[in-house]
Amino acid sequence: MAETTVVHLLRHGEVYNPAGVLYGRLPGYHLSETGRLMAETVAKAVGGRDIVAIFSSPLERALETAAPLAEKLGLDVVQDERLIEAGNMLQGRPVGQGLAILRNPRNYRYFYNPLRPSWGEAYPAIVKRMKSVIDDARAAARGHEVVLVSHQLPIWMIRSAAEGRRLWHDPRRRQCALASLTTLTFDGDRLVSIGYSEPAGSLQTGPSVPGA
Repeated sequence: MAETTVVHLLRHGEVYNPAGVLYGRLPGYHLSETGRLMAETVAKAVGGRDIVAIFSSPLERALETAAPLAEKLGLDVVQDERLIEAGNMLQGRPVGQGLAILRNPRNYRYFYNPLRPSWGEAYPAIVKRMKSVIDDARAAARGHEVVLVSHQLPIWMIRSAAEGRRLWHDPRRRQCALASLTTLTFDGDRLVSIGYSEPAGSLQTGPSVPGA
């Protein structure tokens, strides 16, 4: 009988970003007070599960989200570059309301191919690195559960690929809220189900920055 292995993809909590910029991979962006509370809420929600390993993007907001769960479970957090935010040539620029960043004439030169997308890391490349780290995490936690802390777009890309959907999409339609869990359940090496939950949903204060 094959073993059941559960991979939880945890998006980081809310970030302190008073300037409203697309922070991408820029250093120095930490969780807000609400973000820290989100991380603690997730730790309480899943801390009783059979989680034997925690992997995280090396960015501060991801590591800070992983910390309360790691402390509760007595586990070390393994940093893995494959979980990092998607590369984006627009990082550091003000986002504005909705998709205002796409309507700014200064940014038009980046938008010649939205299917790739031309302004950042190619969608298939994101899927490839996320699949690779998920495979390694499954091997490390075989028969148990593992948490991978990452970012909205990488999580949405691997979910879209797993569900057989096209990779290009409207960022406003991503189902990947702050501090949410996208859960992949495997029977041996076969993916048998994909779940989604928002343990810290009551703490959401508004729409989050796409690509954060």
